[in-house]
Amino acid sequence: MTTEDPLPIHAQELRRGTAVVAVLALLDEPRYGYALLEELAAAGVEVEGNTLYPLLRRLEKQGLLTSEWNTEESRPRKFYALTDQGRGALGALAAEWRSIRSSLDRLLRKATS
Repeated sequence: MTTEDPLPIHAQELRRGTAVVAVLALLDEPRYGYALLEELAAAGVEVEGNTLYPLLRRLEKQGLLTSEWNTEESRPRKFYALTDQGRGALGALAAEWRSIRSSLDRLLRKATS
């Protein structure tokens, strides 16, 4: 039997499952990766760069995002934006999130009352 606290692992799994919805929700306008990291952190959504950048590439490969390099500034930045398919996915995932949240709220009210 291990004496390691499993709570951090479970909390990380929970956060990992919300990263896609959070990223899609922020890409209502084009943003570059570091700005996404900052906005996610400001919103209380902890995502590390080594999680975000592969996620952005995967979402782009799935057709949910497009990317474009902006080289007009002193530092080139890759900006990401939702595609129409990405907007549709965000709507569907938001509805799924609301349903899951509602179900879990009911279960948690029973368990903690």
